[in-house]
Amino acid sequence: MTKWHIAHLACIAAVIGVGLGAAPSAVAHERTHVVFPGESIQKTVDAARPGDTVLLASGTFHESVTVSTPGLTLRGMGRGTVIRPAAKKAADSCAKSGNGICVVGKKGRHVKGVSVAGLTVTGFAGSGVFAESTDGLTVRHVTAVKNGVWGIAQERSVRGVFRQNTARHNGDAGLFLANTIKAEEGAADTKGTVVAHNLLEGNRIGVTVRRLRNLTVADNLVTGNCAGVFVVGDENKPRAGALTVSDNRIERNNKSCPKTARLDALQGTGIVLTGTEDTLVTRNLIRENTGNSPLSGGIVVWKSFVGTTSERNRITGNVLEGNGPADLVNTDTAGKGNTFQGNACRASKPAGLC
Repeated sequence: MTKWHIAHLACIAAVIGVGLGAAPSAVAHERTHVVFPGESIQKTVDAARPGDTVLLASGTFHESVTVSTPGLTLRGMGRGTVIRPAAKKAADSCAKSGNGICVVGKKGRHVKGVSVAGLTVTGFAGSGVFAESTDGLTVRHVTAVKNGVWGIAQERSVRGVFRQNTARHNGDAGLFLANTIKAEEGAADTKGTVVAHNLLEGNRIGVTVRRLRNLTVADNLVTGNCAGVFVVGDENKPRAGALTVSDNRIERNNKSCPKTARLDALQGTGIVLTGTEDTLVTRNLIRENTGNSPLSGGIVVWKSFVGTTSERNRITGNVLEGNGPADLVNTDTAGKGNTFQGNACRASKPAGLC
């Protein structure tokens, strides 16, 4: 064993000691497996048992990793633990899809209680972290940077927790949550998923919530993207909505992104609600989001791109400053029951919403 390994083992032992010092004897059988750069994360994950921790030392690992063991923790030593694509793409589905870390269960049988924490995932053609069919997935202190599609993404999942992550300069959304992108389905109940205290910067969209219900997006810093927060629904039932966007700081999302097959060009957008119902947008600070996109503005209520109206959404108690063309924009005049109350702002389209 080299001096480098001995030093890292000493550091890792300290981390394990802090993490396990207060652990009750009932979980004493759970093991921590240490992986060093040059060793296979996937082999260690495959050998681990439910409840175990796979601890990655500092350094760079070149591979994609699939986790399907319930209760497993995949944890690095901080941003200095880096996962990048392998020089030669492996045959597993995670690598084939261009993703870095995949946490996957099966349709109708979710993998439960997995945690991913304390590492950087970068340079993947797809997503840094991609999860599907999970229950209680926790992603914390993960830095997802310069991935081709999403920084951190989850589909067909419930009770997820996404806290204190950084998603920068990813091709689409920094954080993407959806029922599924593979089929036309009604909005799914996430049973209380939480997106909180994340930094989302320089992506196409900071956070996208698509065809979901019952979740919270709160206390995030969203800046330098083409658009800050998108909450998206359509004609499928149940409708998207019944969720909360609160206490976020959303400012200067003025990067310019071209039109795509699904979406107009984006620039200068704070929060968009489109095709949603019963959504509460409250206590957000939304500043200096300006642009020439049809979706530009501080908070924008927009008729769904397939013609579905937004209904019974409440926009209340927000502070909006210097957004253009206006702080509050409502283009969905056919939508019923949308209310704008108690917001501190100067300009709206149509007039009278401030």
